[in-house]
This record gives sequence, C-alpha cells and structure tokens, in this order.
Amino acid sequence: MAAKRTVLTVLTSVGLLAATACTGSSDGSGASPAADRLTTTTAPGTSEVDRVTWALPYGEPTTLDPAKVGDYSPQTVMANLCDTLTRMNADFSLSPGLAEKVAWTDDRTLVLDLRSDVTFWDGSPMTPEDVVYSLERQRDPATQGLYGNYLADVTSIKATGAHQVTLRTKGYDQTLPKALSTSFGAVSEQSYTEKAGAAYGTAKGGLMCTGPFELGSWKSGGSLTIERNAAYWDTALKPRAKQVEFRFITNSNTLTSALLSGEVDGTYELPPTSATALAQSDVGAVHLGPSTQNVLLIPGNAESPAADRKLLDALSLVVDRQALIKNVFGGDATTLKSLVPPLTWSGDQAADEFDAAYKELPDAPEPDEAAAKKLVEEAGTPSRPLVAAIPAGDQRALQALTFIQAAAKTIGVEIEIKQLQPTEMSSLFYDPSARADLDLVLTFGYVTMPDPSSYVAEMVNPGGLFNWTNYSNPEASKLLDRARTSSDPAASATAYGEAQALFTPTIPAVYLATTHERMFMNKRLSGAPTSFAYMGMPWAAHLGGTDK
Repeated sequence: MAAKRTVLTVLTSVGLLAATACTGSSDGSGASPAADRLTTTTAPGTSEVDRVTWALPYGEPTTLDPAKVGDYSPQTVMANLCDTLTRMNADFSLSPGLAEKVAWTDDRTLVLDLRSDVTFWDGSPMTPEDVVYSLERQRDPATQGLYGNYLADVTSIKATGAHQVTLRTKGYDQTLPKALSTSFGAVSEQSYTEKAGAAYGTAKGGLMCTGPFELGSWKSGGSLTIERNAAYWDTALKPRAKQVEFRFITNSNTLTSALLSGEVDGTYELPPTSATALAQSDVGAVHLGPSTQNVLLIPGNAESPAADRKLLDALSLVVDRQALIKNVFGGDATTLKSLVPPLTWSGDQAADEFDAAYKELPDAPEPDEAAAKKLVEEAGTPSRPLVAAIPAGDQRALQALTFIQAAAKTIGVEIEIKQLQPTEMSSLFYDPSARADLDLVLTFGYVTMPDPSSYVAEMVNPGGLFNWTNYSNPEASKLLDRARTSSDPAASATAYGEAQALFTPTIPAVYLATTHERMFMNKRLSGAPTSFAYMGMPWAAHLGGTDK
C-alpha cells in the first residue's frame, strides 16, 4: 500500500447508493426494474420550522448509547445526535466528519486529524482524549458494546497531538476507516459518559455528543424529543427544524391514520399498506430510495431442526419470491442471491469484480414443490411446528411470514408465528437466551457501511455476533480476512467473491429479497434523504419547510 494514502480522498468519491444503481434481479444481471424510480434525497427545505413530528415504526429505542445501538429506531434517532469521525452522505459516499482527515501513514498506522472547533452540547471542547475514550469504550467488556470487533487488530489508540489521534494496528485494515462513519465512530464526552455509567444513552442517563441536535425529553412509552443545537460546529448543516418529536407507532393502521391526518409529518420504513393509502392523498409524498437491506429467514439457534440447511433449502424452493415481492413489498424490492445486496459495493473501485462474482452465483430459485418435498424427506419432517419470530404490529413482516407459512405447509412443514414486542425483537439479535425457544427469525437486516466483508464476517465467522448456529467455514473465514486486510481494492474484491461462493450455498439462511427504502414526508417539509443512508447520517438536519 502506498504510504500516506488519504482514505477519505478515496472514499469521498465512492457514491455507493447512486440513484441509478442496481440491486440484483432474478436473472443475475443486477438490473433493477425500479431503478428509474429511486432517488437519494429530496429538494432542500427553504425555511425554518418550529416542530417536526416523525414516527418510529419499530418502536421506542432500547438505547441511544452509540456503542450499543444496532436497530432501526435507535439508529434513526442517534444519527442526529452523535456525530461520527467520518460522515455518511445520502449517496453512501463518505466525507470528513469530526476528523477532517483520516490517513494511513503506513500499513500499521491510521492517523485521525480532528477538527479544532467542535464542542459538545454542554459547551466543552471535544478533545483527542474524548475520541480515544469513545473508541476504547467500544471494546471494554463493561460497556457490552456491539462494535468492539472493529478494534480486534488495533494494538493502541493514543492522543498524538492537540487535535490528533493515532491508531496502531497489527496490519492494514481497509474496513476500519469506513467503520468510523457508523455508530462505532461516534464520539461521546468522556466525563459525562463516565458519570452516567450504565445509564448512559437511556432516558435516565441521557447523552452528551456533538451533533446538530441534542437530546431533549424522553418519555418512556410515549415519545422522544430532540432540540436544535444552536452552537453546532458545522454551520453548513445548521438545522432548520427547531425540534423533532419521535413517536413510537408500531401499528401500521395507526401510522397510516397519523400520516394522513398530518398528526405525524413523516417516517422511514413506511409499510407497503400505508404507502398504498397515502398514494391516494395529497397530504405528502411517498419516496423510494436505494437500500442495502436484506430480508432473510434464519434459524434462531443451532439446536433447532431449522438449522439444517436441507430444510432451509426446502423452504427456499417452495417460496415464490416474485409473488412475495409483488404482494408483500408492493413491487418495491428485488430478489437476493446471497447475504449482502449488490448496492453495498456499487461505488467501490473494484465494483466490476464484485458484480462479476455476484453474477456467478446461482439465481434465486423458482418454486419447485417436488424438489422441496424431497429435501424435507432427507432432512426429516420436524415433529412439531417451527416457531418463527417477527415484530408485533409489523404488518409487512406478518404478511411475509404468513406467505412463507402457507408455502411451508404444502411440503408438510408447520410454522407457528410468534409476534414479539419491539424491545424483545431487538434484544434477540444480541442475547442468545432470547432466541432459545425460537426456530426461525424473519429479519429485515441491513449493511451500514460500504464494505460487505465486515457484515458477512459477523454471520460466517465462529463467534460472530449474528452467527447463531455455530456455522464454521475456515476457508471462507480466511478469505474474508484477506478481503479485510488487502490494500488493493481488486484483490480485496476477489477474496470476498471467493468467500461468497463458499458461504452462500452452505450457511443456514434463506435469501428472500432486498427492499427499496420507502419514506413518507408531509408536503410542508423537504430536504430529507430518501436512501437507506439515513441510518448513518444526521438526516433531520436537512429538513426544512416549503411553501406548500
């Protein structure tokens, strides 16, 4: 790797989710029939607004602690509160954030040059010590954080100047600078965080970050409000909205009514049924954006009969994906051939290599009931119904799982649907005991940064956060590590493609679809990004009023 290569100089030109990007079709070409309908953002807002009301269809956040957020609701809110060291843009490109420059000076040294004009909400200046603390806290077992693995090969994190932090590593890691654009790279004030202790990020403990909004009131079970940070360091992104109130609305019918009446101004993750009703009104508009979301059916634990790949292949063969996409996702999705949607790498320098490897994968299967029944015979028909989990009140998930349930019944496999409250659903992703009695989980997952290997590693590598069945494929893990540590983009992409060919047909998972982002916004507002990048950027700071 060339010395002193500035990572953000490279990454800023990477438009991962361009409006015309492709998402992978059943013919393997990657073409999306809806590509011309996708946008990454809306027209800038032109005026200030006193108050915006936004829905969280996945319910109340379990935490806003950047080290622990890992679900839709907390990330939707936290992205507006806690700035990250590099910043995600609406097209999934990266630009400088709290660090104005991120550069490898050699293969084992990553230097972060910090901005000198950043303050926390309480007026205290952000220091290198705050940055070191925030990163080190990620891997402190006492934190119980989700992202400590990003630091697995980091040997030291030190303040090396008045506005500089240096990370020493065992070797080059091409994912590390990209991870700094996620909640892993968010910076919290050390003194405040230490004082709050385990309550940090909760309604009781509060939060202390540097973002364009600061945490206001949080009424557990009711709503959460964020207030404009008048002293925000990035004057080009000073929010036009003085206040944003988040309401926890998990019922699709209730959400539709609130949006139609104007009681709620907008939402991300708009259910298809709501989109249909809202399309007939003139209260606002439904926007479609590109996304890195993946819809998977995965076993809840290694002991379940559903962990048998033959049984999962049988379920895969009996599901009519085109009917699922049309009837459940309103046509706003495409088939998926592996764990990660192609949009994840579409802006990479080696996108052609990634695309070629993905194209070589077998196409999403057409329904074949006879072949599915044969696989069930080989695996053995489960002696009891398989318990499958979805979030309570999520009509899209319920419709999808009901669709799968009906298909499974035709091959003698019974599925029992279990609806979990949002907090229960969120916890099962990180707490093995919460999955002990679950055979299957219908997940609407997502990739948060422009790098497929780090996401996949959590499902493929033994001990990975989402490897719930103790799956092991040493060669695939070796290749994923090569993809992570290679400084040559083409070599990294090639290694990932080889790993993908190994884990795709063997890992316990049913690949169903990759959905488009669906957002609704009242016509009195504009400026919100429409792509899935909203999960990692201060999207509410872009909101403003219109003349409508």
